[in-house]
Amino acid sequence: MDNKNDNIANVPYVVYESAQNRMEQINKRLLIALIITVILVFISNLAWLYAWCQYDYSSEETSNEVTVDGKDGIANYIGNDGDINNGISESEEDN
Repeated sequence: MDNKNDNIANVPYVVYESAQNRMEQINKRLLIALIITVILVFISNLAWLYAWCQYDYSSEETSNEVTVDGKDGIANYIGNDGDINNGISESEEDN
């Protein structure tokens, strides 16, 4: 038992100092990597916001007028939002 405690106490100061220097270098590299990562995430988010803002998003309702020139034409069509719009049919229907 006393032998183990004596071995721990007999570590030279040079070994301790070199271990401290290595840990300081590792901590410095980790801090630099963290800062670079945060900067890259910020730049990536800015790029996504720029790309997102390139599209024209609007909530305005637009209407299209559809006319059918055929005798038996059907004037119904499905718009971009899935609603069925009834247009004006200029064909003559038999009763």
